[in-house]
Amino acid sequence: MHDNIYPSRIILGGECQQSQIFADLLNSCSKSNKVQTLFMHSNEAEAVKLFANTFLALRVAYFNELDSFALSKGLNALNIIQGVSLDPRIGDFYNNPSFGFGGYCLPKDSKQLLANFDDVPQNLIQAIISANKTRKDFIADSILSFKPMVVGIFRLIMKEGSDNYRFSSIQGVMKRIKAKGVKVIVYEPSLKTPYFLNSEVISSLEEFKKLSTLIIANRNSKDLNDVQDKLFTRDIFGVN
Repeated sequence: MHDNIYPSRIILGGECQQSQIFADLLNSCSKSNKVQTLFMHSNEAEAVKLFANTFLALRVAYFNELDSFALSKGLNALNIIQGVSLDPRIGDFYNNPSFGFGGYCLPKDSKQLLANFDDVPQNLIQAIISANKTRKDFIADSILSFKPMVVGIFRLIMKEGSDNYRFSSIQGVMKRIKAKGVKVIVYEPSLKTPYFLNSEVISSLEEFKKLSTLIIANRNSKDLNDVQDKLFTRDIFGVN
C-alpha cells in the first residue's frame, strides 16, 4: 500500500491511450510529487521488474558474502560494511546481512530472468542465484559448528511487521540443519499448526527460549535480549 501511495516511478507496459488513462489513475492515487512515468513495450516493462529485483538480490548476496568473509576471517563485518557504504557510489542502505534473500519476489524474479537468458551469454545472473544457496550452506555449517542439541528457529518471516514467510531464507537453513539430524523447534506466532516441516511449533516464547540450546534469528529482536548468550544472527543494523 505504501509503495502505491508513494511510488518511486510508474511504468506502463503499453504506449496506447488506455495506458495513459491508467497512468493518470495511478498518479491521482499518489501522494508523491512529480512521479516519473515511463511508457514502453510490455516486454520491456517486464524486463524492468525482473532486472530491478535481481539487482536487489545481487546487493543482498554481495553484503552476505562480505559477511561470510568477515566471519570466516575473524573480522568485524560492521566496520567493513560501514567503510564500503560510505562510498557515495555504493550508499549506506540495503546492506544488512541476512541468512539469504527470500520472500516471494527476489528468488522468483531472479530465476525467471535467468530462464529468459537461455540463449543469451551470461555469468552474473546465475552467480546471484548460486550465491544465495552458498550463503545458506555457510550459515547452516556455522550453526552446526556449535554442535547444538536443539536449534530454535525464531520467526519464519522475512522482515518485521510482516506475516509472510513464503520462501523465507531461514527455512532453507532450517532444512539443512534438520538434514544433519539436529532437533529443530519453531517459534512463529503467525502459525496456527502444531508442526511446521515436521518440527514442533512452540507457542510460548518463554518455553521456546528454555527448550532451545541455540536460537537462530534472521532478524534480531528485543524479545531475545535475555538470551543473547545462545543467539546466532547475522543481523548487524537491526533493520529489515
